[in-house]
Amino acid sequence: MTHSAKGFSRRAILAGAAAFPLVNILSRPADAAEFRLKYATGQDPTHPVNIRAQEALNRIREATGGRVEIRLFPANQLGADTDLLAQVRSGAVEFFNVSSLILATFVPLSSMTSLGFAFKDYDTVWQAMDGPFGDHLRAEIAKRPIFAMSRIWDNGFRHITSSGREIRTPEDLDGFRLRVPPAPILTSLFQSLRAGPSPINFNELYTALQTRVVEGQENPLAIISTARLYEVQQSCSLTGHVWDGYWVLGNKRVFQTLPEDLQQIIMTEIDRSALDQRADIARLNDSLRATLQSRGMTFLDVDQAAFRDTLSGTSFYADWRAKYGDSAWELLEQVAGKLG
Repeated sequence: MTHSAKGFSRRAILAGAAAFPLVNILSRPADAAEFRLKYATGQDPTHPVNIRAQEALNRIREATGGRVEIRLFPANQLGADTDLLAQVRSGAVEFFNVSSLILATFVPLSSMTSLGFAFKDYDTVWQAMDGPFGDHLRAEIAKRPIFAMSRIWDNGFRHITSSGREIRTPEDLDGFRLRVPPAPILTSLFQSLRAGPSPINFNELYTALQTRVVEGQENPLAIISTARLYEVQQSCSLTGHVWDGYWVLGNKRVFQTLPEDLQQIIMTEIDRSALDQRADIARLNDSLRATLQSRGMTFLDVDQAAFRDTLSGTSFYADWRAKYGDSAWELLEQVAGKLG
């Protein structure tokens, strides 16, 4: 990791620590906590989702007088993303920060946030996710043994990277072997664009790129940076083909055993950190291109409209509308515009 990346992590952590005097944090010994819970993520500890989550957990401990102790487990320490999804469903892990693409293996409708080229910018994203469309998705999630906090966190717009072939046009994707998350919608998207998508769990991604099991992958810039994918990828095509968010899920059965006042504190503080994390990603997006270029990555500005037009010439949108249903589709189109 470069000095600049360490600097961002250290500054953010120190800023969070400064906000909570040590005497307050330690006002109740950890072993005296009434409720000890686990919060798992798949991201590197330096990623804003973990920095802001830890700040939220510190505030929760302080606001509850030490009654609630939630321990953060970043970087897939407790298992791969798909394993963690099973654990939060069972209650083995009480909270899990998960990409909507991974959640889609259990709640298919959640992948709708990652329809190809559905969102043109962040204004559209937050209008959708903090409005009726997001409410619709949260209600669908809550039909299971889990629930989602009211604010989705930002993973970002995803871009394609490569270790060999440069992706400049839709035609360059023909036969291109790239890793995608175990998410049917991204497999479908890249199959429609004539690429060769390979579903691989995130904790196996770096090795798959290093050993050339796949030629490339697609992720937001913050992930490309914190996971050090620039070490095994040469170019980044700014396709912005989908936006992806992180839902913070809770196990309903366990959460409902907590007193209502503690439930409210937990939800309030996690949602507060969601807004802070969104702002972090917005700032990072302004600087990460230069940072990654300094680490040897070449950036390619592409014509996104050409990729979307190619996709619109396939059955992609019609197929997914049939799977998602008209009501959810129309809620998304109210803010995203006509799809397909």
